[in-house]
Amino acid sequence: MRSMDSYRQPGTVLTDRTFTVPLDHARPDGEQIEVFAREVVAPDKEGDDLPWLVFLQGGPGFGAPRPVRREGWLDRALNDYRVLLLDQRGTGRSSPATRHTLAGLGSAKAQADYLSFFRADAIVADAELVRSHLTGGQPWAVLGQSFGGFCAVCYLSQAPEGISEAFITGGLPGLTASADEVYRATYPRVAEKNAGYYQRYPQDVARARDIARRLAPGNTRLPDGGLLTVEAFQSLGRMLGMSTGSAELHYLLEDAFAGGEFSDDFLQRVQEHLTFSAGPLYALVHEACYGQGSATRWAAQRVRAEFPEFDPAVAVDGEDPLLFTGEMIYPWMFENDPVLAPLAEAAQILAEREGWPPLYDAGRLAACDVPAAAAVYFSDMYVPLEFSMPTARTIRGLRPWVTNEYEHDGLRVSNGGVLDRLIAMARGNA
Repeated sequence: MRSMDSYRQPGTVLTDRTFTVPLDHARPDGEQIEVFAREVVAPDKEGDDLPWLVFLQGGPGFGAPRPVRREGWLDRALNDYRVLLLDQRGTGRSSPATRHTLAGLGSAKAQADYLSFFRADAIVADAELVRSHLTGGQPWAVLGQSFGGFCAVCYLSQAPEGISEAFITGGLPGLTASADEVYRATYPRVAEKNAGYYQRYPQDVARARDIARRLAPGNTRLPDGGLLTVEAFQSLGRMLGMSTGSAELHYLLEDAFAGGEFSDDFLQRVQEHLTFSAGPLYALVHEACYGQGSATRWAAQRVRAEFPEFDPAVAVDGEDPLLFTGEMIYPWMFENDPVLAPLAEAAQILAEREGWPPLYDAGRLAACDVPAAAAVYFSDMYVPLEFSMPTARTIRGLRPWVTNEYEHDGLRVSNGGVLDRLIAMARGNA
């Protein structure tokens, strides 16, 4: 472990730490990578012997938050804990997995083999090594948001002895759900979000249709040179599952044209939503994170054909509303996005990869008595309620809180309220 000097920001003291971990934990003496984490503590508790809480970020493929002050859920956490913001392997300041670094591995097969070690099980094994350095062997609390919740459930399966308390928000996965089953559940939920969006902004039915028809020839380029197709435009619908997503999409569409052409501002803002520059791993291993056994084979693309209402032709060639899609990864993304294009062959190999090991152990979860609580968002567009609730019932020590008060980003927007309730529930105080 390497530590840098601590530094201060409003209401916090931060310490940057870097750890060396095996790429493949089954081969501890093999290739090594680095994992970065940032410790955060309240200034008045800097010298106290506080319990640790490790935060597992949603994604997959994104670094942990970069706090600038004490606020939100972090403010609540710092009342009780010394917090560790973990950049999961391949993200942030951990050894990056990008088109530049992966190019050094040579073949697409070598890239895919490397990327196969970037799922929840490896992240949990990393966390356990980090814990051994920081806590003196004591268990720590875990807070998992979205995909971070998937990691937390994997943690409870793989190493429950390392956890003192577990808090999960919008991230209880189906323990045996295949990628196909996940998308068969999420496409109807996305359609419901579209209906709510158009009900709130009925003028956007015509706007979205007009934009789609203008994009249909397939010759519109974004500022980075990427191709803006109708299907890419539809993928902006991933915004609709967040608390302010429908308003943000509405304001994006209302400024689409200037002088009869797409405005530069519109194209720039669309690019910011569509590029995977901040998280190429999100596209590369998204479906693999559902893989347990058989290959995923571009499940979102295949299952989409079962829902013809998402076919853009209904709007481009007809008068039906254009339906936006959600948190789905499609093979054409590796053609359209310059950040992903060099990794297209590796992505295809990952999509065809068989024999993914299981991520969750229902038997161990049923025996797990770690105090845990989970926020399950009733209309969650990304993690279906019908998968989360059986998992909640399986985990012995977990208490679920099903709520329609928040969308998927409840942890972020509740000003600490969601985490406060989960802490109280896990401790039997709510």
